[in-house]
Amino acid sequence: SSQAEGSVRPRALAGPRCSEAAMGKFIKAGRVVVLLQGRYAGKKAIVVKVFDDGSRARPFGHCLVAGVDKAPLKVTKRMSKKKITKRQRVKPFVKYANYNHIMPTRYQVPAEVQPATLVTDQQMDSPDGRIEAKKYVKKLLQEKFLQPP
Repeated sequence: SSQAEGSVRPRALAGPRCSEAAMGKFIKAGRVVVLLQGRYAGKKAIVVKVFDDGSRARPFGHCLVAGVDKAPLKVTKRMSKKKITKRQRVKPFVKYANYNHIMPTRYQVPAEVQPATLVTDQQMDSPDGRIEAKKYVKKLLQEKFLQPP
């Protein structure tokens, strides 16, 4: 089959994006990532748990992330106490994300945060568990925002 000069090879024939052997595993628990696809596209999140080989339900490399859906807003002196507390709120999210849909950053959360404690697989199985996990993440993120190191 003759192809026109300068044509692109079909996706099926193209090689892998990067060789696994050459690259180390840098998406580990505690890494800050940016989600690229879906409802939370552009939002920052913390990797809680990695599944490099996938799982039965998700047969692809993915990770469990906890992130910030709505970040706190700017506050000024002249705002009322009520308005300040409302603007300092953080809205969190927890979800499983495919590796193809996240972009790792160079940042990692400090060790004292303990990313593994943010959310568990058991919590992700039920809606009540997810709500419970979000509440814990919200409390932690708000605490860290109000008392920076």
